[in-house]
Amino acid sequence: MSLSNPLNLSIILFALLSLIFLFATVITVKKKKFFASITNILLTLLLISLSLLCGTISLAIQGYRALTREDLAATVKVEPLGVQQFNAIVKLPDGTQKAFSIAGDELYMDAHILKWKPWANILGLHTSYELDRVAGRYSALADETSRPRTVYTLSSDKPVNMFDLRRRFAMLNPLLDAEYGSATFINTNVAEEFKVMVSISGLLIRKVDKSAGETGANPGNP
Repeated sequence: MSLSNPLNLSIILFALLSLIFLFATVITVKKKKFFASITNILLTLLLISLSLLCGTISLAIQGYRALTREDLAATVKVEPLGVQQFNAIVKLPDGTQKAFSIAGDELYMDAHILKWKPWANILGLHTSYELDRVAGRYSALADETSRPRTVYTLSSDKPVNMFDLRRRFAMLNPLLDAEYGSATFINTNVAEEFKVMVSISGLLIRKVDKSAGETGANPGNP
């Protein structure tokens, strides 16, 4: 747990305060101050609830990367294998590398993006993202409906997921400003390397020209 994260500091603060009020409750019970005891018990329960809420949110956003202006989400190397078939090697910023055999004319990737209310930034909740899927996309609509489809997951398994919590608990509504999915795709008819970038507006792909740096982007937000 990083103490530089205000959300983690909130967990510790609420937990410590709940212990203080719990201790105060024991003292007031011994002194038979029942009204004060009830007040302390209620405050203890409230602080424990707040600590658990912060802990749940902290756990739920693990795996999501904080988004500033524009971040590198993945580097992808593609190699055509034949007609409408190619390999894609996806390298994530943490060094994780995965290889996929994909059917289609184009490389497709999408992501979950969470945008928080400005006041929630104080708790360390900033716009964040997590890559969700990589797949093949056909240029022709007829092929999309008749040709083989290949879809793979890029997200990591976690005990609690923020998107799932958002759907289940309305109490999180005041924290979130927006939640949405973003996707991008690009043609893969030759062996190339791409950088998948993510900004607050969504995903985009840039070709890597090793002789002259990065070139054009091809965003596509559904």
